[in-house]
Amino acid sequence: MEFDTIAAISTPMGEGAIAIVRLSGDDAIAIADKVYRSPSSKRLRDVQSHTIHYGNIVEPETDQKVEEVMVSLMKGPRTFTREDVVEINCHGGLVTVNRVLQLVLQNGARLADPGEFTKRAFLNGRIDLSQAEAVMDLIRAKTDRAMNVALGQMEGRLSKLIKKLRQEILETLAHVEVNIDYPEYDDVEEMTHRMLVEKATVVKKEIDNLLVTSGQGKILREGLSTVIIGRPNVGKSSLLNSLVHENKAIVTEIPGTTRDVIEEYVNVRGVPLRLVDTAGIRETEDIVERIGVERSRKVLKEADLILLVLNHHEELTIEDIKLFEVIKDMDVIVIINKTDLSRKIDIEKVKEYAKGRPIVTTSLLEEKGIDELEDSIGALFFKGNIQSHDLTYVSNSRHIALLTSASKAIDEVLQGIEAGIPIDIVQIDLTRCWELLGEIIGDSVHESLIDQLFSQFCLGK
Repeated sequence: MEFDTIAAISTPMGEGAIAIVRLSGDDAIAIADKVYRSPSSKRLRDVQSHTIHYGNIVEPETDQKVEEVMVSLMKGPRTFTREDVVEINCHGGLVTVNRVLQLVLQNGARLADPGEFTKRAFLNGRIDLSQAEAVMDLIRAKTDRAMNVALGQMEGRLSKLIKKLRQEILETLAHVEVNIDYPEYDDVEEMTHRMLVEKATVVKKEIDNLLVTSGQGKILREGLSTVIIGRPNVGKSSLLNSLVHENKAIVTEIPGTTRDVIEEYVNVRGVPLRLVDTAGIRETEDIVERIGVERSRKVLKEADLILLVLNHHEELTIEDIKLFEVIKDMDVIVIINKTDLSRKIDIEKVKEYAKGRPIVTTSLLEEKGIDELEDSIGALFFKGNIQSHDLTYVSNSRHIALLTSASKAIDEVLQGIEAGIPIDIVQIDLTRCWELLGEIIGDSVHESLIDQLFSQFCLGK
């Protein structure tokens, strides 16, 4: 498969020590040669693959020096894209790196689309689609455990299992065809049914095992949307600051200080939380505060986890009880804050309204209770344990949907056999399962979906 030569800046824009302009394609080395000058006058086309060279980037027509660089040269197919790849290492900065990029574009390269380097790696057979998607998961990973899950998928852990299941289905379909076309025994139909049941049961068990991990995998990939709620001045912003280990929110004794929704990512026991501190939910005449309260109510509906903060030094109020009503069907951890002050809250009443949900006591002023809170979050979603090194986690929503459909197709196979449906009809559902699994790794997927997936990548990856 032949493509034109693409180029892009592959490092974040802004000031930094190094910035990299990457080229990939059949003309990558020739284009780089037009703008590169070595002190020894050696041309890049004459050097060995997988070597790095010092020199300058120049204006080809005038030989005017533009930048002092190190150029890495890698000849295909031993590269990420399986094409010739050149990486020009520049000084970090907006002006210099953009000028180098413009020079390579003026001399024959095309600006890469988002994710096009990874897309070429997929189209050239270097990686499959699930591994390509894991590249972006790795870039976006916010905890070590999320990174480990992405690395496992990049290494092909999920791909190998999917390919094994597809091969088992393919062999089963072949056996069924042979038994139908060349029936040598009177009981061939019974043998075929028995074989189908055995194979379908094995495949379904493997698929369902993957789906069991999908809830945890999706959380590790996307994070938990966690909303801190409570009446004004109970310690919501102090809780955010304690979890983030930084003064992100303004804390005062004045109710209504937080007027808007504040978001921050935080790592809790390896679980990424998208932590949202809300304006205290109460009735107010203040127009600005009222807007903040309405936004708070909106983010509540989208939350995976609610941290409800109560005041140890005050009795339960009607507003507290209303909050319990609002979140009655959600995952909630109740936090009783300000234990450094005398107790006025009725703990038994709190337990009654909590209805078996975890209750944690804290004194954020004295930095007490945060470890217990983090343990409760881990236990609520992971039973306190994440085996990210040992299990094949499915974390991608697309993969989860396809596996769920594949599991249903296998159910149709088993139900069809039990109902005595003809084998050639049952085969259709088994073939459907094979195709669905193929969509995960990209063996059977529409070009439009491929374009959509890679368009979500960052430019230069």
